[in-house]
Amino acid sequence: MVQTLTLGINGPTVTALGIGTWAWGDKLFWSYGKDYGADQVKEAFHAAVDSGITLFDTAEIYGFGESERLIGRFMQQSDRPVTVATKYFPLPWRFNAQAVGDALTASLERLQTNHVALYQVHWPFDFLMSQKTLMNALADEVEKGRIGAIGVSNYSADQMRQAHSFLASRGIPLAVNQVQYSLLNRKIEENGTLAAARELNVTILAYSPLAQGLLTGKYTPETVRSLQGARRIDPRFSPSGLQKISPLINTLKTIAESHQRTPAQVALRWLIAQGNVVPIPGAKNATQAQQNAGALGWQLSPEEKSQLDQLSR
Repeated sequence: MVQTLTLGINGPTVTALGIGTWAWGDKLFWSYGKDYGADQVKEAFHAAVDSGITLFDTAEIYGFGESERLIGRFMQQSDRPVTVATKYFPLPWRFNAQAVGDALTASLERLQTNHVALYQVHWPFDFLMSQKTLMNALADEVEKGRIGAIGVSNYSADQMRQAHSFLASRGIPLAVNQVQYSLLNRKIEENGTLAAARELNVTILAYSPLAQGLLTGKYTPETVRSLQGARRIDPRFSPSGLQKISPLINTLKTIAESHQRTPAQVALRWLIAQGNVVPIPGAKNATQAQQNAGALGWQLSPEEKSQLDQLSR
């Protein structure tokens, strides 16, 4: 049996690991259409489902709708039920509740479905529409049956509490806060976000759980010279940046060997072990999807967890 958990208090039950699909259809930040394309991500989708991973996280902004369109197509071709989470982008010109309903309608059309399990607010933004208006518009959609649960993304502890209280007044729990979280990015432990999520029974969806691939151990001072895309300008991928994290990477490799796993699987397992945290690594092809699934079905020892804790602080 694949490990599962419930998002929030009474949200959908999902696999303990999902797939993030930012790279599906996105040419702006990823090399979609060059290094890989629709055929590869279709294989990633089916490989994930075959491995028991059935949670896919997308957003209307990923590939300007292309990620949702691809998932909609793949779902039509699969006979297995999957759980889709998507996101609303609170752009400046969307300043009334109607905009939320319209954006959701467009997402559902691209996904070829009439219901999405989780609908998240992509960024905190109350420049033209207040949080109260936004949360009430989302609560209306839960009552209409078009969304199963409400989530937020990139919200601070205070912003999350505020969203939680607006929804509570409608009798609806806040299910999720999707934030960056990994062994190399533990800010949510320090800034109160993780503590607030635990107190409010909000599940953390951890994006970039492998720190853009740094935690796979495949980047070395030699290989980073030929990097493309967003990684080329990320200081963590410089030779000195890699030097700094080498003690952590070496420990990941040692632990991985003792479990016959990969460093990436150990890094994902560490996140799952935090409790009520669902990592959503990307997968551009079937191999990556299968590798992600290898984070399920085994445990880290308390000593291994504390070793990783200390080295990544």
